[in-house]
Parts: sequence; C-alpha cells; structure tokens
Amino acid sequence: MKHFDRFMKRKHTTAALLIAVLMLSGCASRVTAPVRDGGAPPSAAAPQAAGMHVVRPGETLIGIARQYGQTIPNLVAWNGLTDPNQIHVGQSLRVLPPGTGEAGGEVATAIPVAPSGVAVTPVAPTGGEGASVPIKQAPLGGRQPYSDDAWAKLNAGAAPQPAQPAAPAVGPAQGNGDWLWPAKGKPIAGFNESTNKGVDISGNPGDPVYASAAGKVVYAGSGLRGYGKLVVIKHNQEYNSVYAHNQKLLVKEDDVVAKGQQIAELGNTEADRPKLHFEIRKQGKAVDPMKYLPAR
Repeated sequence: MKHFDRFMKRKHTTAALLIAVLMLSGCASRVTAPVRDGGAPPSAAAPQAAGMHVVRPGETLIGIARQYGQTIPNLVAWNGLTDPNQIHVGQSLRVLPPGTGEAGGEVATAIPVAPSGVAVTPVAPTGGEGASVPIKQAPLGGRQPYSDDAWAKLNAGAAPQPAQPAAPAVGPAQGNGDWLWPAKGKPIAGFNESTNKGVDISGNPGDPVYASAAGKVVYAGSGLRGYGKLVVIKHNQEYNSVYAHNQKLLVKEDDVVAKGQQIAELGNTEADRPKLHFEIRKQGKAVDPMKYLPAR
C-alpha cells in the first residue's frame, strides 16, 4: 500500500511537472513578435503638400512665381499677402489656384530656372558711334540681397581713380529746385525708412526715365537683388540717386549725364508691376525724395 502511495505521488508529481511545462510552452507560443514600423523615421521631413511651396533661404516671391509659372498678383491673392517683400523662411505658400492642389488634383511642379550666374546678352548702350562697352548684368559673385554692406560695396566704385582725370563738379547742392521728377507717372508708394527707401512712381513699360540731376553713372546693371535693372548716378560728394526696376538701360558706367537726360526705360524687373523706384541718398543714407523733388 505504501509502495502504491509512493508510486501515485511520483505519477502526480510527474503529471504536475508535465502540465507546468505545457503551460509555459503555451504561454511562450502566444508571445507576439515585434512589428516593424515601415513608416519614415521621426527625423524625416514631412512631404510638401500638393499645390504648396515652403520658402527656403534666399528665395523671393518673384523667384517662386517664376518656378511655378505663376504671376506675383496670383501668389499675393491666393496667400493673402499684404507685403510681397515680407515672406519668411519656412512659410508655406499656395502656388496653384485653390482647389487644384487637393487629393487627386493637379500637383505643383517647379519649372527649372537658370541660375543668376549664367551669361546674359548685354543691353547695347545708345548715344553715339563706338559706344560698345557692355552694361554690367551682374557681378562675378552673382546677385546679392540688399543690405547696407552690399550697398556700400556696390558704390565702392564711386571713389575717383587716381589714374583718371577728376570728374567735373556736377549735381545739386541740396533742397528743392535742384532735382527733376525722374518719370511722368504719379507716386504710388511713399518713403518709409524701414520698408521703402524711396518713392515708387507709376508708368507703362517703355516710358522714359530721366536723370533727376546732372552727374556721373557709377553703376548700371542688375547685381543688387530686389532692384532689377538699376542705374546709380553720383552727383557730388554727398548725393547719389537711384533708378530701379527698368526694362532697358540706356547708359553705362562712367557716362556723364545731364539733368533731364533719358537714362533708361521704365519696366517691372523684380517688381510686381511696371514702376520706377527712385531713391535719393545723402552720404549713403536714404532720405525722403519728396523733400527734394519739386511740387506737382
């Protein structure tokens, strides 16, 4: 009887061990294998929404418009912009009409734009035989954004060269009566020291642009971003005048121009509409041109 009891106890012990092993095996078989996340890692950039463009460093609204074959007025209207010059890096801009960039709709495709450093056919200057010196289209380093340093570098060539004869004393001293209106249109934007360093004058493409006072051309080209085709005239040791957004330049550097002489044709290069942007700078600092121009 005792042997039987011991036998039964061993059977029970063996059965218990077997059941325990089976239970552990069953639990182990139900362990879920890890699932591989096939998505992009957290650090990957989110895809750009269809019909939208994210502003990158160095981009301007006119450059973005050219990439997508749009006009600046369209981008201003679609994005509710109050100042086309005040876009910022990381800002999302709609570059297709509302509704065309939704799921299943048209996808915005950037149009390749030639870099600013490519060769450009120079504008032939007028005003006599032998006038074959080309107008500068851009500096060797490419176009640069506006800054006080960039402006100082652009005007560095205004200093007289020792090997050259002294330039004639030309230009106004100061104040009203010494300056002419450089275009026939009406002012459409006034001077603001922080946002508009001159006055914008309306007009039609091809309208004449005149030298506001007599002086010497110290820059003619398109090397300063935001100004388009640009002419800068030095009048004396204090004053320069600036004529921007032209469609054609009619003078070249070192030309001496008379007061009222046509120096360019009005245009809309790097502007949202045809206009002349005119500045007067005293010792390099922009001043309000309306304090110098005669009343109309």
